[in-house]
Amino acid sequence: MNILGYLQKVGKALMVPVATLPAAAILMGVGYWIDPTGWGGNSPMAGFLIKAGAAIIDNMSWLFAVGVAYGMSKDKDGAAALAGLVMMYVVTTLLSPGAVAQIQGISGDAVPAAFGKIQNQFVGILVGIISAEIYNRFSTVELHKALAFFSGKRLVPILTSFAGILLAFVLMYVWPAIYGGLVHFGESIQGMGSVGAGIYAFFNRLLIPIGLHHALNSVFWFDVAGINDIPNFLGGAKSIAEGTATLGVTGMYQAGFFPIMMFGLPGAALAIYHTSKSKHKEKVASIMIAAGFASFFTGVTEPLEFSFMFLAPGLYVLHAALTGISVFIAAQMQWIAGFGFSAGLVDMVLSSRNPLAKDWYMLILQGVAFFGIYYAVFRTVIVKFGLKTPGREDDEGEASTVSGSSNSSELAKQYLKALGGHSNISSIDACITRLRLTLNDTSVVNEKILKDLGAMGVVKLGSNNVQVILGPLAEIVAGEMKQIPADADLTAVELPS
Repeated sequence: MNILGYLQKVGKALMVPVATLPAAAILMGVGYWIDPTGWGGNSPMAGFLIKAGAAIIDNMSWLFAVGVAYGMSKDKDGAAALAGLVMMYVVTTLLSPGAVAQIQGISGDAVPAAFGKIQNQFVGILVGIISAEIYNRFSTVELHKALAFFSGKRLVPILTSFAGILLAFVLMYVWPAIYGGLVHFGESIQGMGSVGAGIYAFFNRLLIPIGLHHALNSVFWFDVAGINDIPNFLGGAKSIAEGTATLGVTGMYQAGFFPIMMFGLPGAALAIYHTSKSKHKEKVASIMIAAGFASFFTGVTEPLEFSFMFLAPGLYVLHAALTGISVFIAAQMQWIAGFGFSAGLVDMVLSSRNPLAKDWYMLILQGVAFFGIYYAVFRTVIVKFGLKTPGREDDEGEASTVSGSSNSSELAKQYLKALGGHSNISSIDACITRLRLTLNDTSVVNEKILKDLGAMGVVKLGSNNVQVILGPLAEIVAGEMKQIPADADLTAVELPS
């Protein structure tokens, strides 16, 4: 696997712990709705919910260690997650300030401050990656009969505990420098203020086609470089009391996405519909309405973005630039809302009574303006440059009478056959909206057939890595594909011509 493919694998694994954030957002959001002024002090129920949500936020480093280890394991086995947990315990215990003082024979006051921050998402991700690699390498090892009980998956937690000792030894000498560098980077970005937020948002969108935006997000949204924007925002009153959040600042790497996802992209969808050919309008309308509603309500934008990303890449760059401008404006004006999942209506409502939300309703007015901007920009550029957005493609003869099945099991068989069958697939994974595949031969992949089956886009990365963008069905289809026997006869499965 090449470097890009490996980074994609890490990015996909990051989504496992990130998937716990909506639970925290719902619990804390409802808690703040019940008691918006006392922050749980005036209502036992509000306090109960806020504390329950904080349990997730306060332990994100552990969730990253366990989630990344599980997500990067070859067969998604619980033993990999256990290995990540064991290694994280070993590393954080050996590198706690008290342990460092004892091991190095120094006073507690002389211990570098960096060791007080060892329970950090960066360390969690590092531990998760190492644990997964150990699991993938040693989970099938067979020991001598006398030690047979410890063979295979039982061997992995033992090995990760020793690996944790080695990692702790290395970090004992390099962690202060690493942590100092991360903090300096974070402070440099934060020092750029709203401009830095806009630049981040621009690259956030640009990295989506190759699936590396998750890695970038981890720097700004979590405690990798000391920014920790999402947990600090969701922490609300607790973050304010601890001095880790500032009203009008915390949340600036999130707020400006609401106008884009709730209003801007639906405006783009309307422009794409209006500029499509008359005979294709019905089909385009069904795609754009579904994608637009998903973007507005949940903040899931990939189905809409991938509908024009590769057909009109210049238009996508404009979209990335407009996203950067939106995030810059929201940060500059200190219009703040946050999210636990994405910047859709649900998260906006849940975050509106968070103590760190500020003039959040102005994001709606900004969104209305961006709806008009997106519509005007997309319609003008599409027409002026004759872009082949959905519904404007050159006709390719008779339309196929075969389409993607509405049954997920049958649809999985169609995708499997279109990708060359099990014999051509080395690995099958999925994130929220994409099949992530490693193929033996990518030349057999017919993008038109995949799109006729319902895929919004196909991304080929390197010589073996392919992503098929399916939207929310991705994980379901991936699971069904894995259930199809390796020797299954797919000759009777019909594909679009």
